[in-house]
Amino acid sequence: MLKKKDAYTVAVVGATGAVGTEMIFTLEQRGFPIGKLRLFASERSVGREIEYKGRKIKVEGLSETCFEGMDIAIFSAGGDRSAQWAPVAAKSGAIVIDNSNAWRMDPEVPLVVPEVNPEALKEIKKGIVANPNCSTIQMMVVLKPIHDAAKIRRVVVSTYQAVSGTG
Repeated sequence: MLKKKDAYTVAVVGATGAVGTEMIFTLEQRGFPIGKLRLFASERSVGREIEYKGRKIKVEGLSETCFEGMDIAIFSAGGDRSAQWAPVAAKSGAIVIDNSNAWRMDPEVPLVVPEVNPEALKEIKKGIVANPNCSTIQMMVVLKPIHDAAKIRRVVVSTYQAVSGTG
């Protein structure tokens, strides 16, 4: 479990992708208490600079030791990268929040939508927290109160997503 602090050391993996840049923007917009922010991406993005709170932060490459001292590591770099690097980050002591499909079906990794099942965060066995895909998250936030009131037994869903959603 993450201990409450005045400021956290945060890593964003996949920082130069569409979702990663939005995560960085959201962290800044919401005033999340970050003492130090480190940004990671693929080798082709290493050295690129991204602005956060008026200062430029250089994008780094991933390594076996890059997560040392991290409190939180937010991953949005695809399932293969998450499968490889999330355990490294967790072993270094970071709580990993993974946005890929790599950990969603692992019974020892909580699959969390904070507005629906925040209690799942009480036990984070592997140091990794998964979240469902974007359409599922939105749907669960709406369906949860309906389910609580009327016990939904079945939902049939079709989604149509733009190819740009693949990254």
